[in-house]
Amino acid sequence: MNTTAHVVDVRQLTYTYPKTTEPAVRGMDFTVSAGEIFGFLGPSGAGKSTTQKLLIGLLRGHGGQALVWGKDPLDWGSDYYQRIGVSFELPNHYLKLTGAENLRFFASLYDGQTREPRELLEAVGLGEVADTRVGKYSKGMQMRLTFARSLLNNPELLFLDEPTSGLDPVNARTVKDMILDLKSRGRTIFLTTHDMATADELCDRVAFVVDGRIVALDKPAELKIARSRRLVQVGYRSPQGVLQSAEFRMDGLADDPEFHTVLRDHHVETIHSREASLDDVFVDVTGRSLV
Repeated sequence: MNTTAHVVDVRQLTYTYPKTTEPAVRGMDFTVSAGEIFGFLGPSGAGKSTTQKLLIGLLRGHGGQALVWGKDPLDWGSDYYQRIGVSFELPNHYLKLTGAENLRFFASLYDGQTREPRELLEAVGLGEVADTRVGKYSKGMQMRLTFARSLLNNPELLFLDEPTSGLDPVNARTVKDMILDLKSRGRTIFLTTHDMATADELCDRVAFVVDGRIVALDKPAELKIARSRRLVQVGYRSPQGVLQSAEFRMDGLADDPEFHTVLRDHHVETIHSREASLDDVFVDVTGRSLV
C-alpha cells in the first residue's frame, strides 16, 4: 500500500542528456497530490517533456530525487506501466491497423481488466472510424486515438503531453471534459502543455518552467490575482448610445461617487475586474513570451 503523502515527489531533480553540457533540468522541486491535475507549463525546450520522461521511466541517470508512489519509476519494474497511462504529444500508432485494432493490441499488453476499445473510441468521437486504418486518420484523429489508448488500463496516474494540440474546439472540449471526469473519479493527472488557456481551465496548480527550472508554482487563480491590476472597468452607453468605458480603483469602490454615478445614470453593458491572464503572469515572471 502507498503510504507516501504525494503521488509524485520531486526534489532537486537534474538531468543532462548524453553528449551535451547544458542541463535540461536544473534542480526542480515539486509534488503532485492524489486526485490533482498538475500543470507543467512553459515554452518548447524548457525541460517539460524531459521531466515527464523521467517520471515515466523513459530516461535514466538523473540527479536528485524523482519518486512516484514513494519509489523511483525505474525501481517499480513492469508493474509501473500497469498503473499509469501516457498520451504523447506526437501520435505513434500502427498505421496499417484500424483504430479498434490498435486499441485491442495495446489492451492485450496489460495484465488486468481493460476498457472496451469501441467504448473509448466512441467517447473521443472516433466511433464511426473505428474500423478505418489509422493511416487515413487526420492528425487530430490520431491525437484522440492516442488519448483513448492512454485510458485503456484505467490508470491511477495519467501523463498527458499537449492533449488538445491539433484538435478543433468541439473535440478539444470532449477531451477536456474527459480529463475533468477522470479527476472527479480520483485520478491524478500530470499535464504538460504550453497552452495557458487549457491549463487555466483544467489545473488545480501550475508550475512555470523555463530553462529547466520552475520559476513559479501555485494555483492559477492565485498567480493571476497576485499580478492583477486592482481596477474595475465598466462599459456603458452614453445618452447618445455610444459605447464608452471607465476604470475605477477596486479599493474603496463602494464609496466612489463617480462609480455610483455611472451605475445610476447610464446603461451598463459590462463590468470586469482587470485580472491578469496566465499568459500575462508568465511574461511578468519570466520576461518572455510563450513561444
